[in-house]
Amino acid sequence: MAVSCLSISAQVTTPLTHREGSGVGLLSLQQLKDSALRNNIAMRTARLDMDAAQQQRKEAFTNYFPNVSGTGLWFNANKGTAKMDMNPSEMISPETGAMLGQMFPPEALAALASPISMSMLKNGTIGSLMAVQPLFAGGQIINGNKLARVGEDVTRLQLQLSENEVLKQTEQYYWQLVSLQQKMKTIEAVEALLQDIHKDVDVAVRAGVALRNDLLQVQLRQNETESQKVKLQNGISIVKMLLGQYCGLRPSPDPSLSSEGSDYSFNIIVPDIEQQVIPLPSLDREGLGVSLLPEYQLLQKQVEATKLQRKMEVGKNLPSVGIGAGYNYHNLLDNDHTFAMLFATVSVPISDWWGGSHAIKRRKIQQQKAVEQLEDNSQLLKIRMQKAWNDVQEAYQQLQIACRSIEQAEENLRLNRNYYKAGTCRMSDLLEAQLLYQQACDKHTDAYADYQNKLLEYRQATGQFS
Repeated sequence: MAVSCLSISAQVTTPLTHREGSGVGLLSLQQLKDSALRNNIAMRTARLDMDAAQQQRKEAFTNYFPNVSGTGLWFNANKGTAKMDMNPSEMISPETGAMLGQMFPPEALAALASPISMSMLKNGTIGSLMAVQPLFAGGQIINGNKLARVGEDVTRLQLQLSENEVLKQTEQYYWQLVSLQQKMKTIEAVEALLQDIHKDVDVAVRAGVALRNDLLQVQLRQNETESQKVKLQNGISIVKMLLGQYCGLRPSPDPSLSSEGSDYSFNIIVPDIEQQVIPLPSLDREGLGVSLLPEYQLLQKQVEATKLQRKMEVGKNLPSVGIGAGYNYHNLLDNDHTFAMLFATVSVPISDWWGGSHAIKRRKIQQQKAVEQLEDNSQLLKIRMQKAWNDVQEAYQQLQIACRSIEQAEENLRLNRNYYKAGTCRMSDLLEAQLLYQQACDKHTDAYADYQNKLLEYRQATGQFS
């Protein structure tokens, strides 16, 4: 039986025949990625965060415009809110009193000597419309808008990180499913091989040239292979469900359409098997800059944000200046009265500087921490790049070893089968050769899937993930 090394191409594309939620479809890796980017909950959440950050930026921009407010008040008191007692006799000079004495009768002059009580503002209505334009607020408005833009940039980078993680997880599920399905093909090939051996041994036993114990050994191995097949079928079903749920594919409404007992009716394009090994990619050291990584850019944004937060803390302790205009109305003196006015406001925090100075120092400390984290994590990112490349090289070498092992195990199986037919080896030796062949095939499948995952991690670690 000829078994060749795997060479799986992730770039295989076919027309999309699967519609989300209905029918049986055949999906490629790229189609699964596209579906995951559209439907995965992490992507939907990241896009909502992005929308919220945009709204926050727009909200901060409104602080540049005047603050307009309107106020209305109506009141009715049980007595006048303003009361005044007045004695006219105290307000009249002797000369004026003599003059009044000649003009008015004594009774009228006696009334002027009595105190008079006055009460007003028992009820009324007040209304005003004010507009205040800030001229200087210690830089809080400008820096607040800059900080909002930084927040929007942060959510954009987090969206990119979420996209990378979703693509990575989708591809890992994909290669895990490919690996299990490839092992299923190996099991089926082993079943066919054991069936042939069973026929040959059964004929030999009937002819009296082989022991019945040999036939029992073959049957036991067939039972073991069948048990492995059941486990593989369950594994394929679970991984397919995980992949379908992660990519946002809806389960099939008709269970008869699903395969391997899965609730999802789609199937993946299983890569072809060819007699070649995917070449090791070249290391582009010039293009390996941490500045291109979203993780590094997030650290830079953190430094920028702490710097702006420190400036805003300083601005809280600076004077604020504004100008305004207003239109007012009242009827407090039993007649309607309206007037307009212009005004200017100056607010100087004095006692706030006591606690504000400590708040500014605290912001400086946070800024220094962000700078040190940027320096430290940039070194860790470079180490991650190198480790990812080392893992790719190791996985590639393991894949080459697995390819050689398959060829050797295949040849060993062929020789032992011929030797058994010639009567020069035992059945246990033949079954051992079969087991080694199966293990070599499974190790090759695992090595290939691991190589693909290491390539995936390398692309992500170097900012080449897409």
